[in-house]
Amino acid sequence: MNFESTSFMEEALLEARKALEEGEVPVGAVVVKNGRVIGRGHNCRQKEHDISGHAEIVALKAAGKALQTWALDGCQLYVTLEPCLMCAGAIIQSRVSTLVYGASDPQFGAINSSYHVFDDAETLVSKGEMEQECKALLDEFFAKKRQK
Repeated sequence: MNFESTSFMEEALLEARKALEEGEVPVGAVVVKNGRVIGRGHNCRQKEHDISGHAEIVALKAAGKALQTWALDGCQLYVTLEPCLMCAGAIIQSRVSTLVYGASDPQFGAINSSYHVFDDAETLVSKGEMEQECKALLDEFFAKKRQK
């Protein structure tokens, strides 16, 4: 793990904490190009009543607006949880060069867990970045849900 990569995952964790504060599943994402964050997002499905309100989709849309293109060649996506099928498809379609994620998602993960969507994709994948910190936020959220 290098410092630059860790600092970008820390930015994704900040987004995840925003989701937690809003009562959303705490997942955060940032898109990076040339060492600079150009798109941010966190889960907002409940708040926006939008199935596509996943952190990755929000961050990809923001990056596209920043660059004035849907094609995000040369960009890296940092996300705190392994992307689902919908998000994996969006990542491939957006042409993101590198995906870095924290915690695996055994139930819905589409990269290395339940599905293996990226097996033939050109996107480079790195998993387990700040995994414990990412898992801790999710564990906190679901523990509170079970108490209700």
